[in-house]
Amino acid sequence: MKKFLVSTSTPYEIVIGKDILKDIGQYVSKIFPKCKACVITDSIVNTLYADTVVNSLRDYGYQTTKVVFPSGEHSKNLNTYARVLEALAEDCFTRTDIILSLGGGIVGDIAGFAASTYMRGISYVQIPTTYLAAIDASVGGKTGVNLLGGKNLVGAFWQPALVLCDYSTFDTLSEESILEGKAEAVKNAFISDKNLIPAIKDNNYEQVIQRCVSIKKSIVEADERDTGLRQLLNFGHTIGHGIEKLSAFTVSHGLAVAKGMVVESRAAYAMGLTPNNVSPELEEILTDLGFDLSVNYSSDELYRYALTDKKIFGDKISMVIPESIGKCRLQKISLDKLKEFIELGMK
Repeated sequence: MKKFLVSTSTPYEIVIGKDILKDIGQYVSKIFPKCKACVITDSIVNTLYADTVVNSLRDYGYQTTKVVFPSGEHSKNLNTYARVLEALAEDCFTRTDIILSLGGGIVGDIAGFAASTYMRGISYVQIPTTYLAAIDASVGGKTGVNLLGGKNLVGAFWQPALVLCDYSTFDTLSEESILEGKAEAVKNAFISDKNLIPAIKDNNYEQVIQRCVSIKKSIVEADERDTGLRQLLNFGHTIGHGIEKLSAFTVSHGLAVAKGMVVESRAAYAMGLTPNNVSPELEEILTDLGFDLSVNYSSDELYRYALTDKKIFGDKISMVIPESIGKCRLQKISLDKLKEFIELGMK
């Protein structure tokens, strides 16, 4: 078992281990006195792990309720968010009660956003059950939902009170879900630590989670509100989010980001923003891991979507430029050059 302390405006602990889900009541009781606890989860995770979490909480004296919504990106919207809020109000939750997010990144984003806004903010606990959520979405306090106009356009920064990651839950993940986590891990390798690659290939979950969490912890502590350094974590996301949206979310987040990293790496080199072309090695690594890197959308379509990117400030967008494997930097590109950037990446 490994523990990290994230020293943000609201400090919290991340606990990483195997077969520790059954002990969630014990971990929560170290932080919160007995109160109401709402477990928010999706329809798939509910059948797998909700009883374990609810029973553990009850063993430690918590009054538990549960909100379950359909699994999938299509649920990450204002309607689901409102439904969670109404459930909390109906059960008379107060600021001294807690929310527990049990699931992947979608569940965590919705539960965290509800926690950040219900009664102007109550505490919540992240319990990621997917590879991707364990190394990314559960850490750092980004919460939110999608609008018809794009991903994560409504949200808030709201740090969890605790993150408990039990990677034994990965045993029930699909091959695609595992690939999503690998895409995120490869992203971390390219922005910070090339030595991660062998562990990713060997499915050494414990090592990968610990290193990725350590990387994100350091970045979030330095830039909690995502105004500078933290934007390095968006490598591949400008194009990736566009692919997700254009596919009506039939291409999942991790798989879209893998494609996006390749496009953005090609573009950075072709535009002369970096002297080193890392895209061939990136493509080789991702292909060996089992990724389909084809992009079935035009540069015009991706450009139009990119204009909704949250990294746009005025007439410029901040892009992640890989200088070498393990080292990236941020580069502001004018919006009138962004279309060319995407076109070059698609060649």
